[in-house]
Amino acid sequence: MITLITVLIVIAAIALILIVLVQNSKGGGLASGFSSSNAVMGVRKTTDFVEKATWGLAVFIMVMSIVCVMIKPKTAGDASAPIIGAPTPTNTAVPDMSTTLPSPNTTTLPAPAGDQPTTPPAK
Repeated sequence: MITLITVLIVIAAIALILIVLVQNSKGGGLASGFSSSNAVMGVRKTTDFVEKATWGLAVFIMVMSIVCVMIKPKTAGDASAPIIGAPTPTNTAVPDMSTTLPSPNTTTLPAPAGDQPTTPPAK
């Protein structure tokens, strides 16, 4: 269903682009081709049709977008609707500051070479 609505929105958006390109803000555009007074569709009627088609397609796109969001199934990763009984997510972006750093007075010994076990020196 969402795919059908998305396809309709895309088709309406393409039609809206074409209708807006046909219009001319100065009163020309598609209406300028019908300058004869005995035309089947007069200049005024063509302008009215193009304007109504523009508004109609814009409203259609807005309504279909809202409908598409309303019928969208909720997913598990949706943060707006928490799942009851799910563990609380931890914020991994904050570094863990609970560990302590080694003191600057301690020295580290180099790693032993080979497979020989390290034994402390006998005293």
